[in-house]
Amino acid sequence: MGRGKIEIKRIENSTNRQVTYSKRRTGILKKAGELNVLCDAEVSLIMISNTGKLTDFFSPNITPKAFFDKYQHVSGVDLWESHYVRLQDTLMQLKETNTRLRREIGQRVGGDLSGLSLTDLRALELDLQSSAKIVRKRLYKLISTQTDTFKKKVRNLEEINANLVHEYEERVEEAYEIANHEAMSALELANAGSHMFGFRLQPSQPNLHDDRGAYGLHDLRLG
Repeated sequence: MGRGKIEIKRIENSTNRQVTYSKRRTGILKKAGELNVLCDAEVSLIMISNTGKLTDFFSPNITPKAFFDKYQHVSGVDLWESHYVRLQDTLMQLKETNTRLRREIGQRVGGDLSGLSLTDLRALELDLQSSAKIVRKRLYKLISTQTDTFKKKVRNLEEINANLVHEYEERVEEAYEIANHEAMSALELANAGSHMFGFRLQPSQPNLHDDRGAYGLHDLRLG
């Protein structure tokens, strides 16, 4: 028995629809490859699933660009004409916008004002005043920020200077105390030495002299 004829209509079940798409996609890609090999035909195949997944096939002997160029040549259809038209429209709009902006910039610096009406001039004046306010606000904020920064730096320098002065005074006082202590120690040592090594001569018998008129050794006493 042969297979029954399948009615060609949308498969409502999403799972069955995806399975069918996958199987038939594989089959049509195989047929496209066979057609290219068997018949030496240049084949292009592009498929996009309902989930947005792209599948394509191009004959190995031709690039996609060359294929589309050949298609345009054979069919006489310009695939890029609408795209070029959109690009030209976009380019014209950008040129007009650029011209308008250049003119407005020139007017803001006092140039090309001859074509402006009284209303236009008044509007330009208000715009300049508003811009000046914004610039001044930004300027004052920047000055305030820099002033605060400088004040912090000055305070830090003053603190560093005070610490250095305090440290210097402590070292001077410490050096003075050390020098004073050393001086007192030297003076005490000198006084102790003078008492320890001071001698005086006292004759035990003042009226008795040796033959040479000098004191004997036994008359030498510590003072």
